[in-house]
Amino acid sequence: MRLEIERKFLVAGVGWRDAATSIRHLKDGLVGHFARGKVRVRLDGERAWLTVKGAREGIARAEFEYEIPHADGAAMVDQVCTGNVIEKIRYCVPHDGLTWEVDVFQGSLAGMVLAEVELARADQSFSKPAWLGEEVTGDLRFRQSTLLHLCCEAGRPITMDDVLRLPVAA
Repeated sequence: MRLEIERKFLVAGVGWRDAATSIRHLKDGLVGHFARGKVRVRLDGERAWLTVKGAREGIARAEFEYEIPHADGAAMVDQVCTGNVIEKIRYCVPHDGLTWEVDVFQGSLAGMVLAEVELARADQSFSKPAWLGEEVTGDLRFRQSTLLHLCCEAGRPITMDDVLRLPVAA
């Protein structure tokens, strides 16, 4: 079992673009969401993973991730996750010894840009890049499951303004 410890932020500038060292096109399908976690399937160009994430304890949670055949992952996205799929382009951006992941959402979440960084400890200090905006780590409005539900309820693409109009709940 791996412990995922991450912090999530809005992106306030484009300075990260020139510093990006890699890019991946990702498709995340929500298989199931329950009180103590979620199950997700993720696809990139050639690989697929099934991920089980446990309940959050602060900014940490248990994460179990297993590579699966790409064809199986694609079938799960198409047959099990219908309506619960997020597409994004992920850029890896090194900054001061850490790698930030900047997600530029596509499709029904086009225009949303979030950055996250994985840490070794919950109390780990780090320097914030100049292009980083407000922290949204504990803000339920910016969890992928919330964004998916909002898209399904709206029946249309959603904007950052739609998300910011939701009541703040942690």
